[in-house]
Amino acid sequence: MSANATIRRLRSDDAASFKAIRLEALKTNPELLRSTFEAENKLEVAWFAGRLEDATTMGAFRNGELAGTAGFSIQQGQPNAHKGRLFTMYVRPSFRNLGIGRLLLSAVLDVARENVELIQLSVVRDNAPARRLYESVGFLEFGVEPKASKYGDKYYDETLMALDFSRPANVS
Repeated sequence: MSANATIRRLRSDDAASFKAIRLEALKTNPELLRSTFEAENKLEVAWFAGRLEDATTMGAFRNGELAGTAGFSIQQGQPNAHKGRLFTMYVRPSFRNLGIGRLLLSAVLDVARENVELIQLSVVRDNAPARRLYESVGFLEFGVEPKASKYGDKYYDETLMALDFSRPANVS
C-alpha cells in the first residue's frame, strides 16, 4: 500500500477541482452521495466555493491531482453541537486501494477530535470496503435506515455509524 498523497483542507480556490470530483462521484456512484449529477452539474463553481468555506473538506492530492475528498461539519443547534458529521467521502477509482481513504479519514478525525465529542456518518449498507475502513478506526453501527435513497428503481439502505471520542480505542 502506497498512499503517498498530500492531504490538506480545500479552499474556495479549489472549487473547480472539487466540483469536477464531485460530478465524477455522482456519475460513478450516485447512491453514495444523496444527490444527482443532473442537479449538481447545473450549479456554478461559486456554489462549490461557498460549500468549501462552510464546512471542513479535506482533499488528497497525488501528483497534483485531487484524488479524493472527505468532509466534516459540526451539527447545528446547542443540543447537537457536541456532534459532528463525516460526509462526501470519495476516492477516485484509479486511486483506490492505496491508503488514500485512510489518510483522508485520519485527517478528518484529527479535526473532529478538536471540535466535537462524537462523529457520525451514514454509509450505503452494501459498501463493504467503506464499512470496514470505518470500523477499523472505531466507528460502531447504531442503526440502519431502510430505503435511505432511491436511484431509478433501486433502493439503498444506509448503515448509521458513530465514533465516540470519549470511549477508549479498541486496540487489538
